[in-house]
Amino acid sequence: MPKKKTTKKTSIKKKAKKKIFARETATKKTVAKKPKKVTKKPTKVAKKLKQKKAARISPRDKKILEIRNKLISRRETLLVEAEEALNELPGQTVFPDLGDQATAEIDRNFMLRLRGRERKLLKKIEDAIEKIDQGTFGICDKCGEEINIKRLEARPVTTMCIDCKTQQEEEEKLMEI
Repeated sequence: MPKKKTTKKTSIKKKAKKKIFARETATKKTVAKKPKKVTKKPTKVAKKLKQKKAARISPRDKKILEIRNKLISRRETLLVEAEEALNELPGQTVFPDLGDQATAEIDRNFMLRLRGRERKLLKKIEDAIEKIDQGTFGICDKCGEEINIKRLEARPVTTMCIDCKTQQEEEEKLMEI
């Protein structure tokens, strides 16, 4: 029988606590609370689906992603080199000897020509990265065919397949003659 008394007391205490809690919550102003973000751990099925999606990437797409990473690192290198070159570029100075003056001018012009080429390459790299992001990378601008992956690895900023590029170079040679 003592067990019954203790259960009655605990149930009475619980009821009293519920009434007090109900009064307290009723008197408080209700404020809309933001729902908590629930972070779910991926289930085994979700993990398998993710693995299948990763496995669906074709070898060509993997190579293109590798090329993209190489292009990004090359772009960063070019930008750092360009900044260093700007700081180191000698100004026009007057030398007493004409030979020294000519050498300094040739060196300066050579540096500027190199920086101009690097600027053009940087533009091509940015265009190639943009094409990769859009999903149009590796398609010939002239004929619309896919460019061979080996050509893309050798020259990632190319916009034409080997056949179209060869044809363009032959036409340029004919124009020079």
